[in-house]
This record gives sequence, C-alpha cells and structure tokens, in this order.
Amino acid sequence: MENKIVIKGARENNLKNVNLEIPKNKLVVFTGLSGSGKSSLAFATIYAEGRRRYIESLSAYARQFLGGNEKPDVDSIEGLSPAISIDQKTTSHNPRSTVGTVTEIYDYLRLLYARVGTPYCINGHGQIHAASIKEIINNIKNTTEEDEQVYVLSPVARDKKGTHKDLLAKLLAEGFIRVLINGEIKMLEEEIILDKNQRHNIDIVVDRLIYHNDDEVHSRLFSAIEIALQYSNSLVKIKYPQTENKEDNLFSNSYSCNVCGFNIPELEPRLFSFNAPLGACGDCDGLGVRLVSDPELIIPDKTLSINQGGVVYFKNFLNTDNLEWQKFKILCDYYYIDMNLPIEQLTDKQIKAILRGSDEQIEIKLLSSSGRRYDSYDFIEGVADLIQRRYFETKSEEIRKWYTKFMSSSVCQSCDGARLNPTALSIKIADKNIFDFTKMSIQDELEFILNVELTQTQAQIANLVLTEITNRISFLNEVGLGYLDLARTATTLSGGEAQRIRLAKQIGSQLTGILYVLDEPSIGLHQRDNDKLIKTLKHLRDLGNTLIVVEHDEDTMKTADWIVDVGPQAGEHGGEITFSGTYDEILKSDTITGRYLSGKETIPVPKKRRTGNGQKIDIIGARENNLKNVNVSIPLNKFIAITGVSGSGKSTLLEDIIYKGIRKNLARETIVTGKFSKMNGLENIDKVIFISQEPIGKTPRSNPATYTGVFDDIRDLFTNLPEAKIRGYKKGRFSFNVPGGRCEHCYGDGVITISMQFMPSVEVVCEICEGKRYNDETLQVKFKEKTIADVLNMTVETAAAFFENIPNIKDKLDTILEVGLGYIRLGQSATTLSGGEAQRIKLSTYLLKKQTGKTMFLLDEPTTGLHIDDVKRLVHVLNKLVDLGNTVVAIEHNLDFIKVADHVIDLGPEGGIGGGLIVAAGTPEQVADTKGSYTGAYLKGYLYNDFSR
Repeated sequence: MENKIVIKGARENNLKNVNLEIPKNKLVVFTGLSGSGKSSLAFATIYAEGRRRYIESLSAYARQFLGGNEKPDVDSIEGLSPAISIDQKTTSHNPRSTVGTVTEIYDYLRLLYARVGTPYCINGHGQIHAASIKEIINNIKNTTEEDEQVYVLSPVARDKKGTHKDLLAKLLAEGFIRVLINGEIKMLEEEIILDKNQRHNIDIVVDRLIYHNDDEVHSRLFSAIEIALQYSNSLVKIKYPQTENKEDNLFSNSYSCNVCGFNIPELEPRLFSFNAPLGACGDCDGLGVRLVSDPELIIPDKTLSINQGGVVYFKNFLNTDNLEWQKFKILCDYYYIDMNLPIEQLTDKQIKAILRGSDEQIEIKLLSSSGRRYDSYDFIEGVADLIQRRYFETKSEEIRKWYTKFMSSSVCQSCDGARLNPTALSIKIADKNIFDFTKMSIQDELEFILNVELTQTQAQIANLVLTEITNRISFLNEVGLGYLDLARTATTLSGGEAQRIRLAKQIGSQLTGILYVLDEPSIGLHQRDNDKLIKTLKHLRDLGNTLIVVEHDEDTMKTADWIVDVGPQAGEHGGEITFSGTYDEILKSDTITGRYLSGKETIPVPKKRRTGNGQKIDIIGARENNLKNVNVSIPLNKFIAITGVSGSGKSTLLEDIIYKGIRKNLARETIVTGKFSKMNGLENIDKVIFISQEPIGKTPRSNPATYTGVFDDIRDLFTNLPEAKIRGYKKGRFSFNVPGGRCEHCYGDGVITISMQFMPSVEVVCEICEGKRYNDETLQVKFKEKTIADVLNMTVETAAAFFENIPNIKDKLDTILEVGLGYIRLGQSATTLSGGEAQRIKLSTYLLKKQTGKTMFLLDEPTTGLHIDDVKRLVHVLNKLVDLGNTVVAIEHNLDFIKVADHVIDLGPEGGIGGGLIVAAGTPEQVADTKGSYTGAYLKGYLYNDFSR
C-alpha cells in the first residue's frame, strides 16, 4: 500500500464505480477519448480529494478563504499525497503580471539590481559613485600637495535663477562668513545684489586651510566635509584656489551626479517594482502601455470624404450646428481641406491638421442652436487630440467607453514600454538595466547571467541571488520556453505556455513527496521541444514525486512508467478503466489507444492532395512582433496547416495578420491589425471566421442546446403540442431564463447555492423542481412521454434517436454527433465544457449553415485535448468544409493532423528573435524534404514510415 495510490468506487461525473491502483513516485499517463472520464478521475477525484484533505487540516479561519472543498464521489482513496494541480485554465488576466513576476524571477532580479547595480546619470554624465567622508579625505590626500591651499565648499545653489536674498541672509545668520558666487568670493556681511533673471552658482566656503598630511588637518577636513554635505544635499566641492589648471573635485556621499546633481534614492528592491509608486513610470502607472487616440480607428476608410463620414467621430454631426463640428469646419477651411474629397487624396499636412489641429491661432466664429455667438482667436484642436483630452476629462463611464472606440493601447512614450521611471532604469549591471535584461530571450538571459563579470565584492553579495535566478531561468529553458522573455505580459501567454511556466516554478521549489496532476503539458509544444518537457517531467518524478499526466502525446506515453486508458468510448459509454499497465503492454491490448499506438489503426495519409481553385490571398511584408517582413501566400479551397516551433510567429501570422487584416479590409471593421504592407486577393473570399477554444458561454445557463439553436426548435415543438395549445402556452413558457414556465424558487437554475461562511458554498438540488428547472405546470406538456426537462438531460446521441422524425432538430443534432460530441448533454453547462469541446460545438454550427464556398475558417491548435481517434473525426469535419469550397487554415503541432493537410506553411527556424521567417511552404511531402525545417524532419516518419518512428 505504501507504494500505491488505491482508488475504490470512483463515481464522479461519468465514472462507473471505478477501482484503480496507481504506482507512487512514478510518471503515470491517463489517456482515452475526449469525454471518456480522464479528467473526472485525475482532477475531479484524485486531485480534489488530495486538496480537500489538506484544506481539512487547516483552521476554520483559514478554510473560509479557500473554496471548493467538496468531497468527490468516491468510496475511498488510500496512499494519497498532498496534491498540486497544474492545469491550463488559471492563466493570469492581470495586465501587470509578466513571465518574470509569475515565476518570481523578477523579485530576485529586483534584489540583484538593488544590491550590486551601478547607478548612471540619466543626463549622460556617466557613472554615479557614493563616497564616504573617509574616501573623500583619502582622495584629497592623494591629489593634494603639502602646503597647498584647500577650500571646502558646499554647493547650495547650482545654476538657479533668482536674487537668492533669503538664502544668503540665512547663511549669514547661521554663522557663515564667505560664499563663492559664480566663481568669485563674496563676504556675506556685505550687500550682495544678483540679477533675478540670470542663473547663479552659490557655494558656501565652509573652511579654508593649508594642507598638511597630519591628523589635525584630517580632523578639520572631516568636520568641514560633514557640514558641507549637510547643507548641500549630500554634495561637497574641493577647490584649489592658488593652483593653476587644477579642476575642482565634486563628491557626493549619496548617489548623486557630480555634474548635474541628478539624485538617486537609496537602492532598494522597491525602486525596481513597476507595481510600486517609487519605481513605476508616472505616465503609464507601470503598465508600459497607454490608451491613445488611434488615427486608424478615427479614419478607418480613407476612400470616404469627411462629408461621407470618413472621420467617424464626426459622422453623426454632419449638417448639424454642433459647436465641435463648426470648429472642425473652420479648421478645414483654414487648411483648404475639401470636405467632399476622399481623405486618401488629402496632403499629409492636411491629414495632420485633421488629427492634431492647427499650428497657429485661428479666428473662430461660432453660433449655437440658441442663437448665441462665440467669437475667439485661438488654436483649434485636431480630432485625435480632442478625443484624447475628452477621454481623460469625462466623469461618465459610458462616455469614456464610447471614446475607447477611437483609441488603442500603445507603448508608453515616456518609458518606451519599460514600465519603470528613469531613475530605476539608470541602474545597470554590465551596461544593462533591469528592463534590458528582461527583454532578452530566456536563452540569452541564461547566457548573460552565466558570463556576467562582477567585482569580487559584488560576486560575494550576489552569489545566492544569482544561483536562484540561474536555476529558475534554466528550468524555463528546459520546458521549451527559451524563446520567451521575462517582460512578456502573462495575459498574452497560451494555456500551454502558462502551464509550463508553473511546471518550471514547481521544479524550482524542489518539493518531494507531492502528487502533481497535469493537464496535457505538451499542448502548444513543437515535437522538437517535447524531449525537453519529458526530461523535466522525469526530473520532477526523480525528486520523489508522483506525476499523473492527462495526455494524448505518443512520446510522453512511451516514456511513462504506467499508462491508464479510460473508455471505451465517451460520455455514458465511457467511465471505465479499459487498460492499466506499461507502454509495452498497451501495445498488445485491444483498446482504441492501443490499436493506434501499435499501428493497427491510423489516420491515413491522403492518396492525393487537393489542387485548390487556383486562387490565393497574398500577404506582403508581414512584420508584426517577430515576423521579419515575410511574404505569405494562402492558396484557397485547401486544408492548410501553419507549423513551426513555439514562438516562431504562428499566432501572430494567423490572428494579427490574416484574421484581423481580412476583417479590416473585407468587412471594413475599425480594428487594429498587425503590421503588413499589402494584402491581395481578398475578392476571392466573402468572409473569415475564427473558431477559437473560448467557452460558448460565460454563465452556467449557457449550454450546447442554446448555443447551436436546437433548443429554439425543441421549444417550438413543445409549443405546438396539443396540451400546450390547450393551456395557451407560448414559446417563452419553455425557457428557463424568464419567468412563466421556470421554477421561481431556483430561478431556473435547478440548484440553490447556500453560503456556508467559513466553509465553501454548497449547491443543493432545488427541492421544489427537483433539479428540473421548470414548474409542475410546464412539465405537464410531454412529447413521446418526455418533458422538456427530460430532453435537456439527454445526451446528444440519445436525443438524435429520440427526434429522428423531426428533421430540423435531427439535422442539428447530427452535426454535433459528426464532430464527436454525442456524449455531452443538451443542457450541460457551458462552463463545464473543455476548450476542444467548445471549439467543436462552434464547428458544428458552421456545418449547418448554407455555404457560399468562399469562407476562410481559422483555427488555433484544434487538436488540443483530443485523442488521436478524435483527431481523425475532426480532420473529417474540416475536410468536409473544404470540400464545400471553403478554405481551412489551422495552427497545429500534431503531426497526424499536419500530414493530412494539402498545404503547410512552416515558420521558424527558431522561436522568438530567431524565428519569424518562412522556412518551408508546400505539400507535407515538400516540407518534409526541406533542409532546415524541424517540422519537416519529424514529419517524414509520419508520411513514409508511420510506425517505426
């Protein structure tokens, strides 16, 4: 029992009273079809029970802050360790979170720069050094001759305008006799008249002495320097009045520039935090970006004239007496702007005037709707500046939201995206400030840290911090994230990237005796980087931990110590353990997974690739993010895969260039696209559709039936039943979202949520409707002895058979079946569906629509979460869309998916700065034969020699 986790009677979701033994301190893979019950067993049962037991050990006070402590439906689990879940759903949505802050590397970097960083003057006067009084005296000893005259001066006014009467009076009152004003000695008791419009330098003469190398002189120097530093904000000047060509020496006992006086506060980690006022950029508050008016959104279509609504802000003011519109017309008259001419034909100076306003004052005569006149002579604001000002001035959230239609996030001009103020950025290690360091790729950061040259003292101070930084950066590199940089905002990370970052963080913690439950860590990872990930998983195991990995990746299964196959099918037909054993043993089994792994079943390589319709879309000069001015051709009426190592530029090409570029140019939408020069061939398509893995709804009330529209048809059917007509029920009666037919006790939810104060909230089945959502009167209406509540509780597969004679309902259900989702329930909450399930539900709705044959469908890693048998089904559906004349473009790493594409666009060769180029383009066979293509190298085995790979 000590070396096993023993599960008895697991019944969570579709699990059928599962009994299972898992070896501890091993790498265990849970696999099986989508919906078979893998996650129910791994996360909802094993992890949930491990977490629950840990939380139960805490005090009642601590438990109130930790939700989700329900006991899973399982008889017993023995041998369970404390559990940590590393899934893909907990990506940060905080714009202040970066890769550096999430991994805590940035905390160590702040400490490093605070302890061994070197300050530099922001005005270009070089390195700033803080000298102690002892060091200042030693400098005087080394540079002063015996019997040489020395003045100890305190610079109290440096290049400042004014008469300085108050300052001079104060110095006299405090006992000082002489001052040096603009290089001349003045006696304070005499009247000193200074021109208030001139800049002046005033130094207090604290002491004058003849230097001798003895203790008495050194003691006098110490006292004089101490006084000088006190009066001059930490500066002291040593002057040699009788020695020709000898420059004054300026010292500071704080981080202050000797030339311009630029001062740096005490170096502490807070100074380098963009979440603290001390370090954050004052203009963007540490976000690195600001919302600014965007000319592309203000004038989205330059083929229109101003009077045709070309300047969208004024579109609703045309031919009105609105005062802003009157001012704008005066501005146009002044710059000879023809308001009936297409904006693209105006000069650059005229467009600048429209956006930024007048360079000089203009005579303004306005007449309000009430007949009041407003005459002035002033500058006229351009529309971009007007929007920017109004956005920050308005106190109405609704109006502010309206202004954002003309604005976009832009890199802060003050800090250039660094998030920090100039003082924080003036501290450097080996000529790099903290932002310079975080902007390097993780691979380059590792090389920099390993080779940085420090003094012996600096090295002693930084030793432990550098070790922590090196270890954590190394772990990120090991899990295939070497192309990322620490400054990357966490919100831009994919689910797979975020998961691997958390995985690297766990390795860094060096915990042992932990049960880790991971959800497809290979997602988003190119085959080339998979070995690194597997090595990391094995390292985590070798520390003395148990890893349960929900995974479909063949390489991970080959490496696993143990494999559990859940099935045999999905939903109601799943929930059983079909296999539990080693990789060699599963190859001999007759499970679906075993048949694919052994080659008994395959996704066949097409005998012939489509030639397309001869048309294409050409993108010229794509250069967003790391794309390096590339030209891309997308042949139409083909199944296209975009491939490449992680960080090579695939998502940028698909989303920022192709998707947004087509939307903006085809549908004339006011959106900001990625940078490219030109897009040709758009006349060959009529729309573009991006099918993401975002949820189909954000509330538990959303479900597959409502999203696909089949619930409308079902409600129509129930409305037309004789019993409903007798009772006078309309369609709304059968909705659980509005009063009338729903249960008002639970408002159509079917459950009541009860707050338990320091314990997690509990959902109990509504005692009035017994979870059916509807009231008794509504449930009197039945079709084939089934109520509307019974129908919502059916699986798609059951419902398709139930409605086999109702064509409009059957057709919709058949398309959901076709994408492999027969196991989900019609009324299943959208929040419980995986990303892959949500994506396939969206696909099913497009299969139903009448096709023009000129649609481009875009998908980002559609095989995420899919078993190879599900991939086979998905490929069939996508091919069906292409056979109808459409084009499908998908980012993908799955080689079984890539090998069936008609055309492959391979980006790389590396990730990050080493990527952004087209490495290969053509059929899978052509890509496989391209030297330098990592995708091609791995693809060969799948095309020519499937099962010896």
